[in-house]
Formats: sequence, structure tokens, C-alpha cells
Amino acid sequence: MEKCQVKALPGDGRLVSVFGPEEIAACVRGMAAKIDACYGEEPLVAVCVLKGACIFFSDLVRCLQNRNLELEFIRIASYGAATVSSGEVLFSKDVEIDIRDKHVLLVEDIVDSGRSMRFVLDNFAARGPRSLRVAALVNKTGRREREVTVDFTGFSLDSGFLVGYGLDYAERYRALPGICELVPE
Repeated sequence: MEKCQVKALPGDGRLVSVFGPEEIAACVRGMAAKIDACYGEEPLVAVCVLKGACIFFSDLVRCLQNRNLELEFIRIASYGAATVSSGEVLFSKDVEIDIRDKHVLLVEDIVDSGRSMRFVLDNFAARGPRSLRVAALVNKTGRREREVTVDFTGFSLDSGFLVGYGLDYAERYRALPGICELVPE
């Protein structure tokens, strides 16, 4: 496993590489192919869950072949400056279009406890989409508290607090090109 190219900030712990940039790129291409096979040229609304999924979302939608693709964004938060979800989900930005009778793909960086994604799924399901699926770069099942089906999974893990490629700790480390585990010292 390659070493992270940067060190953690003092007091944050240490960074240990989990997935390198090339591995992530191959994974994203593979996920895009599966999504294309599922939807074909059917109109699709891809919804980025900000902020964490922004880098993954950008790479993923550029790999999709579907030309009937609309891009939307929502913003939720449940971590704040902690490494464990607070349990409270905040929904501070919503989609700007009506998703009734449309195929909707929620694109998330990581599904961990499932609380945030369950909140979004329930909220969106009530709006009557034609279909509602989840694409997550990382499906982390070790702390799952709410049932969530991740239809398109990049990587599966049981545990570890991940940063990089959009994932953060207190808004830091998002710009790392790979994904690292932030290990407390």
C-alpha cells in the first residue's frame, strides 16, 4: 500500500493510505459502466450529496455515457468536526427541480451509519420518483444503524475514519488525491 503523500496536521493523528488515485479512477470507471448498463439513455437525475461527494460526483458523471443526465445538488451534515456522526441530520440545500416520475441517483461519498442516507432516501421517496438508487464510493458497514441499500458500490469496508478524495475531518484533507485512514495517536 502506497504511503500518503502528506502528513496529518498536529493533533489529528496519522494518515494511512487505503486507496490510491489510480485505484479510485478504475473503480469510478467501473461504477459508471454499471450505472450506464442500468439506465441506458433513460433520463436520469444524478444528485450529489455535498460536500463530501463533490470530487467523486464530478469524476463519475464525466464517465457516464448517458446524455439525458441532469445534475443536482443537496447538502446534508451529521458529523460536524467529529469522527462520529452526531445523530442529527441537517438538510441545508435541496434539489431545485421536481423529481416526480424521474429516475434519481443519489451520489454519496460514504455510507456509514446509514442515518444520513436513510433521511435523504425517505425524504426523496415521498416525492414520487420513478426510481431511487444510491451510488456510494465507500460502503462502510461496521457501524450501520439504519438499513440502506447501496445499489452501486465502489469500495466496501467495515471500519476506519477515511479522508481524502472529498472525504474530510473537520473540513480538512478533502483535496488529497487518494483515500487515507485518519488514525488517532
